[in-house]
Amino acid sequence: MLKKLSFINDNFLLQNSFAEKLYHEYAKNLPIIDYHCHLSPKDIATNRVFNNITEAWIHGDHYKWRAMRTVGTPEDYITGDASDKEKFSAWAKTVPQTIRNPLYHWTHLELARYFELFDLLNENNAQAIYNSTSESLRSDDFSCRSLLSKMKVEVVCTTDDPLDSLEYHKKMTNEESDLFMGTSFRPDKAIHIGSESFNSYVNALAEVANLEINCYNDLCDALAKRIAYFNANGCTLSDHGLENIPFEMASHIQVSNIFIKKRSGKQLEDKEVKQFATAILLFLSETYNQYGWVQQFHLGPLRNNNSRMLKALGPDTGWDSIGDFSQARNLSRFLDALDSKNKLTKTILYNSNPADNEVFAAMVGNFNDGSIKGKVQYGSGWWFLDQKDGITMQLNALSNIGLISCFVGMLTDSRSFLSFPRHEYFRRVLCNLFGEEIQKGELPNDTELIGKMIRDICYFNAKEYFDFKN
Repeated sequence: MLKKLSFINDNFLLQNSFAEKLYHEYAKNLPIIDYHCHLSPKDIATNRVFNNITEAWIHGDHYKWRAMRTVGTPEDYITGDASDKEKFSAWAKTVPQTIRNPLYHWTHLELARYFELFDLLNENNAQAIYNSTSESLRSDDFSCRSLLSKMKVEVVCTTDDPLDSLEYHKKMTNEESDLFMGTSFRPDKAIHIGSESFNSYVNALAEVANLEINCYNDLCDALAKRIAYFNANGCTLSDHGLENIPFEMASHIQVSNIFIKKRSGKQLEDKEVKQFATAILLFLSETYNQYGWVQQFHLGPLRNNNSRMLKALGPDTGWDSIGDFSQARNLSRFLDALDSKNKLTKTILYNSNPADNEVFAAMVGNFNDGSIKGKVQYGSGWWFLDQKDGITMQLNALSNIGLISCFVGMLTDSRSFLSFPRHEYFRRVLCNLFGEEIQKGELPNDTELIGKMIRDICYFNAKEYFDFKN
């Protein structure tokens, strides 16, 4: 099948000649800076070679798992004991039923870009596609780093707990490579004092930091020590995944007593949980500012809704959804508490609820003080919103209320090495949005002007903002 006649063709999602010109001449060939994902550092550092496409494409992909469950696929063929070939066949049978879901676009973009396969995946061609793609993946030309290279990935930032040794990041640093593997410091387990596992986590943190943690000050010292360690190993970002930003102020003595109460095994009140979380988040953010890091806040998901399946399969297996938490007031007070002491570092805010688009787009403008271009960013469409409509809504909210020209662009937020065509997907949506407005006369027909903005959003703004010097 010829590319120009296939579903995924050269002008996929590009609705007019202006969009085509912007994409093909300004966006298409730019490198990728993927500053937030959940890829395995070990797989990257050891340059893992996959045994088959199911390992690379379906294992760990809860987007696909949710779709397969929806069409009635038994769990054995999703996370269970079925063979990888059987799991792939179950996914292939599901794909035709995902039409109008972003999975349909992503699936065929990924088959086209990595394997030059342009047929529509279904149960009839599943075995042939499984065999051909798996054969490719077993070669060095399709190792993890080769897959990243095929998509021109220049920077990839994994997401790592403070307990992590960063051994694989160190390994990459000691090698000559065109790829920079960074890390994001993700200390959420040290914030969630209401969790049953909090005390065991603090014990583990004490061991890794080589400090006794007997009081709140000790906890802060241990986290500061791990931040310094991450910084010494090339980290320039942090990340937090929260329902919303807590903001319940308390004195240092109160917070210290809350910590001691938890460590003694007593039950905390909801107010105490919020007071502790507020204090530790402010401490962390002030520490990030000392190092000039970028802090990211992913806000709004309602996680682990299905308690039965959580017990059976654990977290991050497809039972999360969009939450309707109040965001604006506490977020404003939190950012202002940092800014009032001139300790607000570069910040990216992401929302999972589209109802909060304009709230977040407006919020960032409150704290862009002219010190840094785009210091506080409204982040790209995330999780349930990283599809065509979600991306477009985020771009429109940012354009209408802020400045899209300063936007640092897309990320994958993915666990799959085959997910990087999502940057292409974003770039096509972006170029089409501008192209349609040029055609309507709402934007000037000035390719050089608009083209530069496209290039900045897709690559150069992120390159300047994150400044990955290594």
